[in-house]
Amino acid sequence: MGTSLKGRTIVMSGGSRGIGLAILTAAAREGANAVFLAKTDAPDPRLPGTVHTAVAAIEAAGGSAVAVVGDVRAEADVERAVATAVDRFGGVDICVNNASALDVRGTGELPLKRFDLMQSINSRGTFLLTRSCLPYLKRSDQAHVLTLSPPLNLAPRWLGAHPGYTVSKYGMTLLTLGWAAEFAGDGIAANCLWPQTLIATAAVSNVLGGEEAASRSRSPEIMADAALAVFSRPPRERTGETLIDADVLAEAGVTDLAGYGGGTHPELDFFVDPPQAG
Repeated sequence: MGTSLKGRTIVMSGGSRGIGLAILTAAAREGANAVFLAKTDAPDPRLPGTVHTAVAAIEAAGGSAVAVVGDVRAEADVERAVATAVDRFGGVDICVNNASALDVRGTGELPLKRFDLMQSINSRGTFLLTRSCLPYLKRSDQAHVLTLSPPLNLAPRWLGAHPGYTVSKYGMTLLTLGWAAEFAGDGIAANCLWPQTLIATAAVSNVLGGEEAASRSRSPEIMADAALAVFSRPPRERTGETLIDADVLAEAGVTDLAGYGGGTHPELDFFVDPPQAG
């Protein structure tokens, strides 16, 4: 029997759309509270939804939600989001490091400004949000840190593909694995979750190839269902792992993934190698 999310409070970076919103909406169906820190207060023509439409979707699913408009790079904004969770819901049970910047240009083409942006949102933002949640996670009997970052795949094809982006994402993973060890005695689980395939989000459409790439992508709900499966486990039972969504669902008995879309051969995500034959 899994652990209930009813009355549990999730603090997330990002969350106004895509995978983050899918996770918060799925958790809301289980009775969770959500506080998320995101920047889209007014509609952006390139991006679906705002913090306001996200709150409406989460509450329609049965949860309580508060959006904090701010930037995961700003310490005051992050601390305000955590304080909001404590003031409104009494604490923090789950910290989800979801916000991420993506730029897959090679070293010669990647401007330093974009390199800095990825490090500050991805690795630094993950450190800042988790650090801010930490005092409250230590008080929870169901404390989880979940970071949306990949397994540490040191194959040359990945190391050489886009080192600027890779170091920002691997930094998120290394921090999270470090926290699993650092806080093992506090009963705080810390795991990474990554999609096996591309996920149909604005980032895929805008950066990686538009509708054609989206057609070979699974829906964000696969990551939401996998995240809930992770949260349902007692913290001391699963920690210090880099998890792939399809593997988590297979463990939970879900092997038919056709309902998540992507066609018969969805495109593998970054840092995920094809299965070995035989």
